[in-house]
Amino acid sequence: MVSYIPEDKIAEIRDTCNIVEVVGETFLLKKAGKNYAGLCPFHAEKTPSFTVSPDKQMFYCFGCGEGGNVFSFLMKLQGMSFPEAVKMLAERTGISLPANRPTKAQKRRQSEQEAILEINQLTMGLYRKTFHRDPRGQGARDYLHKRGFQSEVLDAFNIGFAPAGWDNLTRYFQRQGLSLDLAEKAGLVARRKQGQGYYDRFRERIIFPIIDPRHRVIAFGGRVLDDTLPKYLNSPETVIYHKSRSLYGLNMAQSHCRAEERVYIVEGYLDVMALYQNGVRNVVGTLGTALTTDHVRTLRGYIGQSGHAVLVFDSDEAGIKAAHRSIEVFAKEFVEARILVLPPGHDPDTFMMTFGPQAFHEKARKAKGIMPFLIDAAIERHGSSMEGRIKVLADVAEALAAYDDPVARSVYVKYLAEKVDIDEAAVLEKIRQVAAKSRGRTPMGQMGPRPTAEPRPLSSSEHGRIERQLVAMMLQFPDILPEIRKQNIVRMIEDPLLRIIGQDALGQTGNREGLGADTSRYSEQDIEREKAHLSVNEELWEYDRCLKFIRQFKDSKRGAFRNDLDEKISRAEKENDFNQLTKLLRERNNQAIKNDEEKRLG
Repeated sequence: MVSYIPEDKIAEIRDTCNIVEVVGETFLLKKAGKNYAGLCPFHAEKTPSFTVSPDKQMFYCFGCGEGGNVFSFLMKLQGMSFPEAVKMLAERTGISLPANRPTKAQKRRQSEQEAILEINQLTMGLYRKTFHRDPRGQGARDYLHKRGFQSEVLDAFNIGFAPAGWDNLTRYFQRQGLSLDLAEKAGLVARRKQGQGYYDRFRERIIFPIIDPRHRVIAFGGRVLDDTLPKYLNSPETVIYHKSRSLYGLNMAQSHCRAEERVYIVEGYLDVMALYQNGVRNVVGTLGTALTTDHVRTLRGYIGQSGHAVLVFDSDEAGIKAAHRSIEVFAKEFVEARILVLPPGHDPDTFMMTFGPQAFHEKARKAKGIMPFLIDAAIERHGSSMEGRIKVLADVAEALAAYDDPVARSVYVKYLAEKVDIDEAAVLEKIRQVAAKSRGRTPMGQMGPRPTAEPRPLSSSEHGRIERQLVAMMLQFPDILPEIRKQNIVRMIEDPLLRIIGQDALGQTGNREGLGADTSRYSEQDIEREKAHLSVNEELWEYDRCLKFIRQFKDSKRGAFRNDLDEKISRAEKENDFNQLTKLLRERNNQAIKNDEEKRLG
């Protein structure tokens, strides 16, 4: 932990990191001219508006306005503080940071998360050792081998075993001198309801460590070996573990999802492992909760705009329920999703053992989209009688109402109307009625409207446009900066935020006092966001064109000054203010002389 990070270290880390690589580890990016483009991780969209510039080492979303540098990206995406983002990237690049003594507050904030991660890592090692070497783990080993799981796969997923007994882990922590209060915060032990002390949360269960994309152990899941209930037990929510944002196996699947632009979503730990063992590496599992917006948005980052998700379920009934639960989330996030329903009596493990990976891939290739699947399932359930068709429409109307995309909705309305022989207008009217009833409620799986930064009002005048273009030129074509400095152009910029960015471009980040009091209202985040916006626009600059634009900018300033001066002169004449009139006329004459001199010098 560092309490102070020198500016030169921050600059060194920023310059060493490749923002395209950092962003690309989590979200699929594709080359687009000089830049890279992808779907924005910060808002729902179906057309990429998120741009990353390798030249400027900046990102910007033209859809929601988020932008900044590599530190800003990690802070926004993962909720990090600035020092945490710097520390993470310093470790990534091998750059050492000064080891200053942290304050008590800093130490307290940082240490709890780090301590929970450390105790989780230690616990995973203990459970793994019990599974592989302890006689008490023999039953778990036999069970998984009987299910057909190979040792290599069990190792890859760090499978462990928690033996019978109420205090195995508790006594281990005490011997290691670890805080049981911390173990409770990690969700590994719980307080006894009667008496004092703690007891182990996981007992006589196969243990599945839950590891995040940064390869940190954030939680655990446990499965019994018999019919005891509950069959599965998961860690509770902690400061580092949130079910609505976590997916089992994502640490293993992330690169494969990106490469194939497809992700398979299953229900359980063993389902993930079964597909992985049979060559389907782009597979993740939900952790005892329905799919959420955060889940889908995370996966969208890996599969990209043209990718899709495949929901894998054991039976028609499970598939129908899952489709109804998840269609709104997928539709709102503009992610294509399909349903793969396995034959009755089969889960992914038994299906692979019986039919093989090729049959699975063939079934996945023919998987229906969620909406056609729901429509066909409703028709099969209710039939094509008059009453049946009415029930079909009632069953799928809410799902159709979830689509904000008018094209997708129109396609599915037409499909439904043809399937059940109901007029399209009647189908649309039913959807409108359902949408009207649900209007005002927060959609299932949504977190409510995302607060956005208040947009900075921009001048609509030609003068305002020229100022923005000038600063963009400074950021995009650094060769012109000596001329900008020589002619003292930045002082002519009226917009306070643009004036700050212009000064930063000249390398004068530490001296903003002379820019005016109105610059103090802008945070560093405001500055980085606007700087990113101006940087990522691609425009072909060359030196002579830059010089011409500087002259145009100065002419526009003279024109604005002349117009303002003419108005003041006119007002002084009307008010018979001869002293003011004399002063203004002298000012206009001096300015004319100055302009002529500048033109002569060229």
